[in-house]
Amino acid sequence: MESAGKLYLVPTPVGNLKDITLRALELLGACDVILAEDTRNTGILLKHFTIDKPMQSYHAHNEHEKYADVIRQLEAGKQMCLVTDAGTPGISDPGFLIVRECLKHGIKVECLPGATAFVPALVKSGLPCDKFVFEGFLPVKKGRKTRLEKLRDEERTIILYESPYKLLTTLKDMLEYFGPERAVSVSREISKLYEETVNGTLEEVHRHFVAKAPKGEFVIVVAGKEHA
Repeated sequence: MESAGKLYLVPTPVGNLKDITLRALELLGACDVILAEDTRNTGILLKHFTIDKPMQSYHAHNEHEKYADVIRQLEAGKQMCLVTDAGTPGISDPGFLIVRECLKHGIKVECLPGATAFVPALVKSGLPCDKFVFEGFLPVKKGRKTRLEKLRDEERTIILYESPYKLLTTLKDMLEYFGPERAVSVSREISKLYEETVNGTLEEVHRHFVAKAPKGEFVIVVAGKEHA
């Protein structure tokens, strides 16, 4: 039996606030509760669009303790929106666990189309985007070598997220496993004022960021083995 409550996954801008959809604003203004990865960041977004709704914290460090309470609220009939700091919930952000539990409990889930960082980075990379694999963040330590070894022979275009603190390490690891001539496109600060994309070989792009300290959040798009 389906619950009267419903969970909406609402993408929020990865950069420019104007990237939010009209429907997203409508739902955020109409729901009973907003589940927010960081209530401070979401509060800034809501204030900008003059939306006043109660928020509850829901993030990677509390979702295992929080989801049962969220399920109870949804089963009681509440309409809830889940948002993360930027982009679509569930894409390298909290969201998977609560969606899975909602489906187990017969609670309706709807995901709005909207902002993601990797799609614009992929499309403007100049690398094949008919087939690709999204890897999110590479493991920091355990499993990192195994993952890179598997990706070395991947024929589809490979997409990764990376922080400014680990970008050089990741590019250096790719140089070792993929070779210096593998084509790569690195985009930072998608849809923000200082958006930038650097294209070239792994060796060239690594050299660029050695000379210019990485700043912002990065999307790495690497040619698959077939197109190396």
